[in-house]
Amino acid sequence: MKQVNVAIPKIFEPLLRESYRNKFYYGGRAGGKSYAFADSLLLLGRQKKLFIACLREIQNSIKESVYKLLCDRIAFYGLDDYKIFENKIENRVTQTKFIFKGLRDQDSQKIKSLEGVDIAWIEEAQTITRKSWEILEPTIRKDGSEIWISMNREEENDPLWVLVAAHPDERTLVVKVNYYDNPFCPQEIKLQAQKCKQCNPDDYEHIWLGEPLRQGNTKLIAAAVVRKAFDTQIAEVNSPLVIGLDVARFGDDKTIFCFRRGRCCQRFECFAKLSVVEVANQATFFINKFRPKRMFVDVGGVGAGVYDILKDRGLRQVVRAVNFGEKACLDDRYANRRAEMWDGINLWLNDVLTPCLPQDDELFSDLCSVNKKFDRRGRLMLEEKDEVKKRLGRSPDKADALALTFAEPVYAAEPIAFYRQGQISWEDMFQSQLGDTKW
Repeated sequence: MKQVNVAIPKIFEPLLRESYRNKFYYGGRAGGKSYAFADSLLLLGRQKKLFIACLREIQNSIKESVYKLLCDRIAFYGLDDYKIFENKIENRVTQTKFIFKGLRDQDSQKIKSLEGVDIAWIEEAQTITRKSWEILEPTIRKDGSEIWISMNREEENDPLWVLVAAHPDERTLVVKVNYYDNPFCPQEIKLQAQKCKQCNPDDYEHIWLGEPLRQGNTKLIAAAVVRKAFDTQIAEVNSPLVIGLDVARFGDDKTIFCFRRGRCCQRFECFAKLSVVEVANQATFFINKFRPKRMFVDVGGVGAGVYDILKDRGLRQVVRAVNFGEKACLDDRYANRRAEMWDGINLWLNDVLTPCLPQDDELFSDLCSVNKKFDRRGRLMLEEKDEVKKRLGRSPDKADALALTFAEPVYAAEPIAFYRQGQISWEDMFQSQLGDTKW
Protein backbone atom coordinates (compact mmCIF):
# COMPACT_ATOMS: atom_id res chain seq x y z
CA MET A 1 0.00 0.00 0.00
CA LYS A 2 1.37 3.41 -0.96
CA GLN A 3 2.59 5.46 2.01
CA VAL A 4 1.37 9.06 2.08
CA ASN A 5 2.09 11.99 4.33
CA VAL A 6 -1.21 13.53 5.45
CA ALA A 7 -0.93 16.57 7.71
CA ILE A 8 -3.89 16.72 10.08
CA PRO A 9 -4.07 20.03 12.00
CA LYS A 10 -3.46 19.53 15.71
CA ILE A 11 -6.95 20.63 16.67
CA PHE A 12 -8.36 17.67 14.70
CA GLU A 13 -5.96 15.03 16.11
CA PRO A 14 -8.63 13.70 18.55
CA LEU A 15 -10.45 12.37 15.48
CA LEU A 16 -7.62 9.88 15.02
CA ARG A 17 -6.27 9.34 18.51
CA GLU A 18 -9.05 9.68 21.07
CA SER A 19 -12.14 7.61 21.69
CA TYR A 20 -15.47 9.40 22.10
CA ARG A 21 -18.98 8.34 21.21
CA ASN A 22 -19.67 11.79 19.72
CA LYS A 23 -17.02 14.03 18.17
CA PHE A 24 -18.69 17.38 17.58
CA TYR A 25 -16.75 20.02 15.63
CA TYR A 26 -18.36 23.37 14.86
CA GLY A 27 -17.30 26.84 13.88
CA GLY A 28 -17.21 29.33 11.05
CA ARG A 29 -16.17 29.33 7.42
CA ALA A 30 -12.71 28.05 6.37
CA GLY A 31 -12.05 26.19 9.60
CA GLY A 32 -11.11 23.12 7.56
CA LYS A 33 -13.64 20.80 9.22
CA SER A 34 -14.74 18.97 6.07
CA TYR A 35 -11.19 18.47 4.77
CA ALA A 36 -9.94 17.24 8.14
CA PHE A 37 -12.86 14.84 8.56
CA ALA A 38 -12.41 13.46 5.04
CA ASP A 39 -8.62 13.04 5.40
CA SER A 40 -8.96 11.43 8.83
CA LEU A 41 -11.55 8.91 7.64
CA LEU A 42 -9.48 7.99 4.58
CA LEU A 43 -6.44 7.41 6.80
CA LEU A 44 -8.36 5.29 9.29
CA GLY A 45 -9.92 3.33 6.44
CA ARG A 46 -6.45 2.34 5.25
CA GLN A 47 -5.46 0.99 8.67
CA LYS A 48 -8.31 -1.46 9.24
CA LYS A 49 -11.68 -2.53 7.91
CA LEU A 50 -14.33 0.08 8.70
CA PHE A 51 -17.92 0.64 7.68
CA ILE A 52 -18.33 4.42 7.33
CA ALA A 53 -21.65 6.15 6.68
CA CYS A 54 -21.58 9.72 5.38
CA LEU A 55 -24.90 11.29 6.27
CA ARG A 56 -26.83 14.52 5.83
CA GLU A 57 -30.45 15.52 6.32
CA ILE A 58 -31.43 15.61 2.63
CA GLN A 59 -29.59 13.87 -0.20
CA ASN A 60 -31.47 13.84 -3.45
CA SER A 61 -28.39 12.66 -5.33
CA ILE A 62 -24.84 11.53 -4.59
CA LYS A 63 -23.68 14.97 -5.76
CA GLU A 64 -25.21 16.53 -2.63
CA SER A 65 -23.05 14.38 -0.32
CA VAL A 66 -19.35 14.49 0.65
CA TYR A 67 -18.74 11.86 -2.03
CA LYS A 68 -17.01 14.37 -4.35
CA LEU A 69 -14.86 15.73 -1.52
CA LEU A 70 -13.64 12.23 -0.67
CA CYS A 71 -12.96 11.49 -4.33
CA ASP A 72 -10.97 14.72 -4.64
CA ARG A 73 -8.89 13.90 -1.55
CA ILE A 74 -8.22 10.39 -2.84
CA ALA A 75 -6.95 11.91 -6.10
CA PHE A 76 -4.95 14.61 -4.26
CA TYR A 77 -3.00 12.05 -2.22
CA GLY A 78 -2.91 9.43 -4.98
CA LEU A 79 -4.57 6.75 -2.83
CA ASP A 80 -4.79 4.04 -5.46
CA ASP A 81 -5.93 1.47 -2.88
CA TYR A 82 -9.35 3.12 -2.91
CA LYS A 83 -11.82 2.16 -5.63
CA ILE A 84 -14.54 4.65 -6.49
CA PHE A 85 -17.97 3.43 -7.55
CA GLU A 86 -21.02 5.46 -8.59
CA ASN A 87 -22.58 5.39 -5.12
CA LYS A 88 -19.87 4.10 -2.75
CA ILE A 89 -16.12 4.03 -2.13
CA GLU A 90 -14.17 0.94 -1.06
CA ASN A 91 -10.62 0.17 -0.06
CA ARG A 92 -9.20 -2.83 -1.95
CA VAL A 93 -6.79 -3.79 0.84
CA THR A 94 -8.72 -3.32 4.11
CA GLN A 95 -12.25 -3.69 2.65
CA THR A 96 -13.27 -0.38 4.26
CA LYS A 97 -16.52 0.87 2.73
CA PHE A 98 -18.01 4.39 2.54
CA ILE A 99 -21.74 4.78 1.89
CA PHE A 100 -23.82 7.97 1.49
CA LYS A 101 -27.38 8.55 2.72
CA GLY A 102 -29.92 11.29 3.41
CA LEU A 103 -31.52 10.89 6.83
CA ARG A 104 -34.89 12.37 5.93
CA ASP A 105 -35.42 9.49 3.51
CA GLN A 106 -34.88 6.93 6.28
CA ASP A 107 -37.39 5.40 8.66
CA SER A 108 -36.97 2.87 11.45
CA GLN A 109 -36.90 0.04 8.90
CA LYS A 110 -34.69 1.52 6.19
CA ILE A 111 -32.12 2.78 8.66
CA LYS A 112 -31.40 -0.75 9.91
CA SER A 113 -28.78 -0.93 7.17
CA LEU A 114 -26.66 1.35 9.38
CA GLU A 115 -26.60 -0.97 12.41
CA GLY A 116 -23.06 -2.22 11.60
CA VAL A 117 -21.57 1.24 11.08
CA ASP A 118 -18.24 1.95 12.80
CA ILE A 119 -18.20 5.71 12.12
CA ALA A 120 -21.12 7.90 11.06
CA TRP A 121 -20.12 11.31 9.70
CA ILE A 122 -22.95 13.86 9.78
CA GLU A 123 -22.07 16.76 7.51
CA GLU A 124 -23.93 20.12 7.64
CA ALA A 125 -25.40 18.98 10.92
CA GLN A 126 -27.15 22.32 11.49
CA THR A 127 -29.89 21.01 9.15
CA ILE A 128 -30.48 17.74 11.03
CA THR A 129 -33.89 17.52 12.69
CA ARG A 130 -34.59 16.10 16.12
CA LYS A 131 -36.60 13.31 14.54
CA SER A 132 -33.69 12.24 12.31
CA TRP A 133 -31.32 12.20 15.26
CA GLU A 134 -33.72 10.19 17.42
CA ILE A 135 -33.93 7.56 14.67
CA LEU A 136 -30.20 7.55 13.93
CA GLU A 137 -28.53 7.60 17.34
CA PRO A 138 -29.84 4.26 18.68
CA THR A 139 -29.16 2.65 15.29
CA ILE A 140 -25.40 3.31 15.50
CA ARG A 141 -25.06 0.67 18.19
CA LYS A 142 -21.92 -1.31 17.42
CA ASP A 143 -19.46 -1.48 20.33
CA GLY A 144 -16.90 1.30 19.92
CA SER A 145 -18.88 3.03 17.17
CA GLU A 146 -18.56 6.80 16.85
CA ILE A 147 -20.64 9.66 15.45
CA TRP A 148 -18.65 12.51 13.93
CA ILE A 149 -20.55 15.77 13.58
CA SER A 150 -19.46 18.83 11.62
CA MET A 151 -21.56 21.96 11.45
CA ASN A 152 -21.72 25.72 11.11
CA ARG A 153 -24.33 26.87 13.60
CA GLU A 154 -27.38 28.63 12.23
CA GLU A 155 -29.65 29.31 15.19
CA GLU A 156 -29.50 29.21 18.97
CA ASN A 157 -31.72 26.15 19.01
CA ASP A 158 -30.20 24.04 16.21
CA PRO A 159 -31.50 20.58 17.19
CA LEU A 160 -28.14 18.77 17.26
CA TRP A 161 -26.54 21.60 19.18
CA VAL A 162 -29.26 21.36 21.83
CA LEU A 163 -29.31 17.56 21.91
CA VAL A 164 -25.57 16.84 21.77
CA ALA A 165 -23.31 19.85 22.27
CA ALA A 166 -25.08 22.30 24.57
CA HIS A 167 -24.65 20.03 27.61
CA PRO A 168 -22.03 17.42 26.60
CA ASP A 169 -21.51 14.31 28.70
CA GLU A 170 -18.18 12.56 29.29
CA ARG A 171 -18.56 10.61 26.04
CA THR A 172 -18.93 13.73 23.89
CA LEU A 173 -16.08 15.88 22.59
CA VAL A 174 -17.08 19.40 21.54
CA VAL A 175 -14.50 21.52 19.69
CA LYS A 176 -14.88 24.95 18.15
CA VAL A 177 -12.64 25.57 15.15
CA ASN A 178 -12.39 28.72 13.04
CA TYR A 179 -10.28 29.98 10.15
CA TYR A 180 -7.46 31.15 12.44
CA ASP A 181 -7.17 27.56 13.80
CA ASN A 182 -6.58 26.23 10.29
CA PRO A 183 -2.88 26.32 9.36
CA PHE A 184 -3.82 25.79 5.70
CA CYS A 185 -6.23 28.73 5.51
CA PRO A 186 -5.27 30.87 2.47
CA GLN A 187 -4.21 34.46 3.05
CA GLU A 188 -7.01 35.66 0.75
CA ILE A 189 -9.62 34.05 3.03
CA LYS A 190 -8.08 35.73 6.08
CA LEU A 191 -8.28 39.10 4.33
CA GLN A 192 -11.96 38.50 3.50
CA ALA A 193 -12.65 37.66 7.13
CA GLN A 194 -10.94 40.80 8.38
CA LYS A 195 -12.86 42.97 5.91
CA CYS A 196 -16.14 41.43 7.09
CA LYS A 197 -15.10 42.08 10.71
CA GLN A 198 -14.58 45.76 9.97
CA CYS A 199 -17.68 46.29 7.84
CA ASN A 200 -20.26 44.08 9.56
CA PRO A 201 -19.31 42.66 12.98
CA ASP A 202 -22.58 40.71 13.33
CA ASP A 203 -22.01 38.91 10.01
CA TYR A 204 -18.40 38.29 11.01
CA GLU A 205 -19.45 36.57 14.24
CA HIS A 206 -21.86 34.29 12.39
CA ILE A 207 -19.99 33.57 9.16
CA TRP A 208 -16.41 33.49 10.41
CA LEU A 209 -16.65 32.74 14.14
CA GLY A 210 -19.46 30.19 13.98
CA GLU A 211 -21.85 31.98 16.31
CA PRO A 212 -25.60 31.45 15.77
CA LEU A 213 -27.52 34.09 13.87
CA ARG A 214 -28.67 37.02 15.93
CA GLN A 215 -32.42 36.69 16.12
CA GLY A 216 -33.09 40.34 15.43
CA ASN A 217 -36.46 40.86 13.75
CA THR A 218 -36.79 37.30 12.44
CA LYS A 219 -37.89 35.32 15.49
CA LEU A 220 -41.00 36.13 17.47
CA ILE A 221 -39.53 34.93 20.77
CA ALA A 222 -35.88 35.52 21.65
CA ALA A 223 -33.81 32.72 23.15
CA ALA A 224 -32.49 35.02 25.89
CA VAL A 225 -35.90 35.65 27.46
CA VAL A 226 -36.73 31.93 27.42
CA ARG A 227 -33.46 31.09 29.19
CA LYS A 228 -34.12 33.85 31.72
CA ALA A 229 -37.54 32.32 32.45
CA PHE A 230 -35.88 28.90 32.86
CA ASP A 231 -33.58 30.40 35.51
CA THR A 232 -36.36 32.21 37.41
CA GLN A 233 -37.96 30.63 40.47
CA ILE A 234 -41.30 31.77 41.92
CA ALA A 235 -42.07 30.42 45.37
CA GLU A 236 -45.84 30.87 45.52
CA VAL A 237 -48.49 31.93 43.05
CA ASN A 238 -52.09 32.82 43.97
CA SER A 239 -53.28 33.43 40.43
CA PRO A 240 -56.06 31.20 39.07
CA LEU A 241 -55.04 28.03 37.31
CA VAL A 242 -55.42 28.04 33.52
CA ILE A 243 -54.90 24.91 31.41
CA GLY A 244 -54.16 24.92 27.69
CA LEU A 245 -55.05 21.70 25.87
CA ASP A 246 -53.45 21.14 22.46
CA VAL A 247 -54.99 17.97 21.05
CA ALA A 248 -52.86 15.78 18.75
CA ARG A 249 -53.94 15.98 15.10
CA PHE A 250 -51.61 13.43 13.51
CA GLY A 251 -49.77 10.25 14.43
CA ASP A 252 -46.49 11.85 15.55
CA ASP A 253 -48.10 14.79 17.37
CA LYS A 254 -48.70 14.68 21.09
CA THR A 255 -51.64 15.79 23.18
CA ILE A 256 -50.30 18.37 25.63
CA PHE A 257 -51.83 19.91 28.75
CA CYS A 258 -50.08 23.09 29.93
CA PHE A 259 -50.67 24.26 33.52
CA ARG A 260 -50.10 27.98 34.18
CA ARG A 261 -50.81 30.23 37.13
CA GLY A 262 -50.12 33.86 36.28
CA ARG A 263 -46.35 34.33 35.97
CA CYS A 264 -45.62 30.66 36.58
CA CYS A 265 -45.92 27.95 33.94
CA GLN A 266 -45.91 25.00 36.28
CA ARG A 267 -45.67 21.94 34.09
CA PHE A 268 -46.75 20.03 30.99
CA GLU A 269 -48.52 16.68 30.80
CA CYS A 270 -47.88 14.85 27.51
CA PHE A 271 -49.82 11.94 26.00
CA ALA A 272 -49.44 10.02 22.75
CA LYS A 273 -51.96 8.16 20.62
CA LEU A 274 -55.04 8.87 22.76
CA SER A 275 -58.51 8.69 21.27
CA VAL A 276 -60.89 11.65 21.52
CA VAL A 277 -62.72 10.00 24.42
CA GLU A 278 -59.46 9.23 26.23
CA VAL A 279 -58.35 12.85 25.90
CA ALA A 280 -61.74 14.01 27.23
CA ASN A 281 -61.42 11.59 30.15
CA GLN A 282 -57.96 12.94 31.00
CA ALA A 283 -59.22 16.52 30.75
CA THR A 284 -62.15 15.69 33.04
CA PHE A 285 -59.75 14.16 35.56
CA PHE A 286 -57.57 17.28 35.60
CA ILE A 287 -60.61 19.57 35.95
CA ASN A 288 -62.00 17.59 38.89
CA LYS A 289 -58.63 17.28 40.62
CA PHE A 290 -57.10 20.74 40.12
CA ARG A 291 -60.20 22.94 39.67
CA PRO A 292 -58.83 25.23 36.95
CA LYS A 293 -60.58 28.51 36.29
CA ARG A 294 -60.37 27.85 32.56
CA MET A 295 -59.34 25.09 30.21
CA PHE A 296 -58.80 26.34 26.65
CA VAL A 297 -59.17 23.56 24.07
CA ASP A 298 -57.81 23.74 20.52
CA VAL A 299 -60.79 22.80 18.35
CA GLY A 300 -59.10 23.28 14.97
CA GLY A 301 -58.97 19.52 14.39
CA VAL A 302 -60.08 16.51 16.41
CA GLY A 303 -60.10 18.74 19.50
CA ALA A 304 -63.63 19.76 18.54
CA GLY A 305 -64.81 16.29 19.56
CA VAL A 306 -63.03 16.61 22.92
CA TYR A 307 -64.69 19.97 23.52
CA ASP A 308 -68.16 18.60 22.69
CA ILE A 309 -67.73 15.72 25.15
CA LEU A 310 -66.61 18.08 27.92
CA LYS A 311 -69.62 20.33 27.29
CA ASP A 312 -71.96 17.36 27.44
CA ARG A 313 -70.45 16.46 30.80
CA GLY A 314 -71.57 19.80 32.23
CA LEU A 315 -68.15 21.49 32.13
CA ARG A 316 -69.11 24.40 29.87
CA GLN A 317 -68.32 26.91 32.66
CA VAL A 318 -64.67 25.81 32.59
CA VAL A 319 -63.87 24.80 29.01
CA ARG A 320 -63.55 27.26 26.15
CA ALA A 321 -63.14 26.44 22.46
CA VAL A 322 -60.25 28.09 20.62
CA ASN A 323 -59.37 27.86 16.93
CA PHE A 324 -55.84 28.95 16.02
CA GLY A 325 -56.96 29.97 12.54
CA GLU A 326 -59.95 32.12 13.51
CA LYS A 327 -60.15 35.90 13.62
CA ALA A 328 -58.08 37.52 16.37
CA CYS A 329 -59.76 39.37 19.22
CA LEU A 330 -57.54 42.34 18.37
CA ASP A 331 -58.13 42.10 14.64
CA ASP A 332 -56.27 45.33 13.88
CA ARG A 333 -53.02 43.94 15.35
CA TYR A 334 -53.02 40.21 14.60
CA ALA A 335 -53.80 38.19 11.47
CA ASN A 336 -55.36 35.34 13.48
CA ARG A 337 -55.70 33.85 16.97
CA ARG A 338 -52.48 31.86 16.57
CA ALA A 339 -50.38 35.01 16.15
CA GLU A 340 -52.31 36.73 18.94
CA MET A 341 -51.82 33.94 21.47
CA TRP A 342 -48.16 33.35 20.61
CA ASP A 343 -47.53 37.07 21.01
CA GLY A 344 -49.22 36.69 24.39
CA ILE A 345 -46.35 34.35 25.34
CA ASN A 346 -43.85 36.86 23.96
CA LEU A 347 -45.27 39.78 25.94
CA TRP A 348 -45.47 37.60 29.07
CA LEU A 349 -41.80 36.58 28.75
CA ASN A 350 -40.72 40.18 28.20
CA ASP A 351 -42.64 41.57 31.17
CA VAL A 352 -40.75 43.59 33.80
CA LEU A 353 -41.53 40.83 36.29
CA THR A 354 -39.88 37.79 34.74
CA PRO A 355 -42.12 34.71 34.63
CA CYS A 356 -40.84 31.19 35.15
CA LEU A 357 -40.85 28.17 32.84
CA PRO A 358 -39.94 24.57 33.60
CA GLN A 359 -36.49 23.83 32.15
CA ASP A 360 -37.18 21.80 29.06
CA ASP A 361 -35.03 21.60 25.90
CA GLU A 362 -38.02 20.66 23.78
CA LEU A 363 -39.98 23.65 25.04
CA PHE A 364 -36.99 25.89 24.32
CA SER A 365 -36.85 24.67 20.72
CA ASP A 366 -40.62 25.07 20.35
CA LEU A 367 -40.67 28.64 21.59
CA CYS A 368 -37.63 29.82 19.63
CA SER A 369 -38.52 28.09 16.38
CA VAL A 370 -41.22 30.33 14.96
CA ASN A 371 -40.47 33.18 12.56
CA LYS A 372 -42.71 36.20 12.43
CA LYS A 373 -43.83 38.38 9.54
CA PHE A 374 -46.53 40.94 8.78
CA ASP A 375 -49.41 41.01 6.34
CA ARG A 376 -50.31 43.89 4.03
CA ARG A 377 -52.26 45.57 6.83
CA GLY A 378 -49.22 45.49 9.10
CA ARG A 379 -50.71 42.79 11.33
CA LEU A 380 -48.49 40.23 13.00
CA MET A 381 -48.60 36.75 11.52
CA LEU A 382 -46.47 33.63 11.96
CA GLU A 383 -44.89 31.34 9.41
CA GLU A 384 -46.90 28.27 8.49
CA LYS A 385 -46.82 25.44 11.00
CA ASP A 386 -45.67 23.00 8.31
CA GLU A 387 -42.50 25.06 7.89
CA VAL A 388 -41.84 24.88 11.63
CA LYS A 389 -42.38 21.11 11.56
CA LYS A 390 -39.87 20.71 8.74
CA ARG A 391 -37.25 22.57 10.77
CA LEU A 392 -37.95 20.87 14.10
CA GLY A 393 -38.90 17.47 12.74
CA ARG A 394 -42.08 17.63 14.83
CA SER A 395 -44.92 19.96 15.79
CA PRO A 396 -44.24 22.63 18.48
CA ASP A 397 -46.97 21.11 20.67
CA LYS A 398 -45.74 22.34 24.06
CA ALA A 399 -45.50 25.94 22.90
CA ASP A 400 -48.97 25.70 21.32
CA ALA A 401 -50.37 24.42 24.62
CA LEU A 402 -48.74 27.33 26.46
CA ALA A 403 -50.12 29.76 23.85
CA LEU A 404 -53.64 28.48 24.51
CA THR A 405 -53.40 29.67 28.11
CA PHE A 406 -53.29 33.22 26.69
CA ALA A 407 -56.50 32.83 24.67
CA GLU A 408 -58.31 35.39 26.83
CA PRO A 409 -57.84 37.09 30.21
CA VAL A 410 -58.74 34.99 33.25
CA TYR A 411 -59.55 36.63 36.56
CA ALA A 412 -59.70 35.23 40.09
CA ALA A 413 -63.23 36.70 40.31
CA GLU A 414 -65.29 37.04 37.17
CA PRO A 415 -65.90 40.66 36.07
CA ILE A 416 -69.49 41.87 36.28
CA ALA A 417 -71.49 41.28 33.11
CA PHE A 418 -72.91 44.66 32.05
CA TYR A 419 -75.86 44.25 29.74
CA ARG A 420 -79.39 45.75 29.19
CA GLN A 421 -77.81 48.63 27.23
CA GLY A 422 -75.25 49.12 29.98
CA GLN A 423 -77.80 49.36 32.82
CA ILE A 424 -77.97 47.02 35.82
CA SER A 425 -79.77 47.45 39.12
CA TRP A 426 -78.18 48.01 42.53
CA GLU A 427 -79.61 44.66 43.56
CA ASP A 428 -77.84 42.98 40.62
CA MET A 429 -74.59 44.73 41.49
CA PHE A 430 -74.90 43.65 45.14
CA GLN A 431 -75.62 40.04 44.23
CA SER A 432 -72.63 40.03 41.88
CA GLN A 433 -70.29 41.19 44.64
CA LEU A 434 -71.58 38.36 46.82
CA GLY A 435 -70.47 35.94 44.14
CA ASP A 436 -73.79 35.14 42.45
CA THR A 437 -72.75 32.82 39.61
CA LYS A 438 -75.31 34.16 37.15
CA TRP A 439 -72.78 36.83 36.18
